[in-house]
Amino acid sequence: MAKHPLQFIEVPRRDPDKQSADERVQHYGEIYGQFDNADAAQQAGRCLDCGNPYCEWKCPVHNYIPNWLKLIEEGKLFEAAELSHQTNSLPEICGRVCPQDRLCEGACTINEMGAVSIGNIEKYITDEAVKQGWRPDMSNVTDAGKRVAIVGAGPAGLGAADILAREGIRSVVYDAYPEIGGLLTFGIPPFKLEKEVVQQRREILEGMGVEFVLNTRIGEDIAFAELVDDFDAVFLGMGTYKYVSGNLPGEDLAGVFDALPYLVSNINHQLGIDKDPASLIDFAGKNVVVLGGGDTGMDCNRTAIRQGAASVTCAYRRDEENMPGSRREVANSKEEGVRFLFNRQPVEIIGDTQVTGVKVVETRLGAPGPDGRRQPEVVPGTEEILPADAVVIAFGFRPDPPDWLAEHQVESLPSGRTRVATHGDFPFQTSNPKVFAGGDMVRGSDLVVTAVFEGREAAKSISKFLGVW
Repeated sequence: MAKHPLQFIEVPRRDPDKQSADERVQHYGEIYGQFDNADAAQQAGRCLDCGNPYCEWKCPVHNYIPNWLKLIEEGKLFEAAELSHQTNSLPEICGRVCPQDRLCEGACTINEMGAVSIGNIEKYITDEAVKQGWRPDMSNVTDAGKRVAIVGAGPAGLGAADILAREGIRSVVYDAYPEIGGLLTFGIPPFKLEKEVVQQRREILEGMGVEFVLNTRIGEDIAFAELVDDFDAVFLGMGTYKYVSGNLPGEDLAGVFDALPYLVSNINHQLGIDKDPASLIDFAGKNVVVLGGGDTGMDCNRTAIRQGAASVTCAYRRDEENMPGSRREVANSKEEGVRFLFNRQPVEIIGDTQVTGVKVVETRLGAPGPDGRRQPEVVPGTEEILPADAVVIAFGFRPDPPDWLAEHQVESLPSGRTRVATHGDFPFQTSNPKVFAGGDMVRGSDLVVTAVFEGREAAKSISKFLGVW
């Protein structure tokens, strides 16, 4: 049947059903349902197939979005899965955690009347294709006789491993955690990304020949020199795990926590990795204040709600329009009972030995700073204290390069980011020609999809360096 030219008007945007707030705060599972074949095809059919697809260019990995939407509309699921994987190594994960409202869907031509539900269709493609037995086609791949060590099993490392496998280059991925995924597994709560999804991706990559060596710290359990000596090349994708301090008086009080240890504590207990009740950071019955307006802050908000916090207040120094987090996650936080205080900048954490509150001051947005964002300016005489039994600091993360990088001539910038080539024959090559790097440790804390992109691009550069690509 021919597609109606006004289908994007006649068929409104519809997303999979979302559980009610009352229901979903009782558990830690994903809150969104899944398209069936008919819904996915109907929603994909809303795409205008633009001659110059803005969605594709806004996507950091430049997914062939209109092309796989058309394949889904035509019922060609396996073909859509193959095409989706040509540009993205983790499409089912990006479909869940990407801020599509700021990327592909935000750039959709019909955004004002309801953008195409790109993220949900992307998630559907891989979920359903794998369920029906699809796996990456490796039939034409021949062994190149080369081996690459990958340090870090997060998005950048997994993206690199995917591309190397398709080039016939064997990779061994090392990670300190007991499962793959990095912060995908241990930093993002399961209500956004259930861990079975990451485990499934591990099985797919192992089926492609990727080997994982987990619970292993490079520099402690294995010397970095061994990797440099034993492999043809090394890729570093270690992310950013050092949390940014606000340098606030009172940060050392009991009851003040950094965001990542808080999230990791809860996820480890949910996964059964840590069964010691004393190690769980539990906010049940407490008045919680979360400082920060990014996605990590939203994860902390929603985790505290599920723990049974008496109240959760999120304070952010700019207005809602300028929050860095996904609008979807802000909306979910609000629905689940989080109170937001915008234009509030923390200046001190109050207490004797135990936190009792957070002193904040009102702000207004002034002129743009070096990053182009309007800077908050303090409004004099507006101090107030937010009562708190627990405070979570969610100001972001930055790289923390280990000493063994410099020992092997891998240079770091003053910010801690790893220095790599940005042009020339081998992009993402470090100052040690045999070592490449990508993802957050190179660009600073960013999105999952940008880390995937850089891991893939670095793997292509490695292939070229090894004479394979």
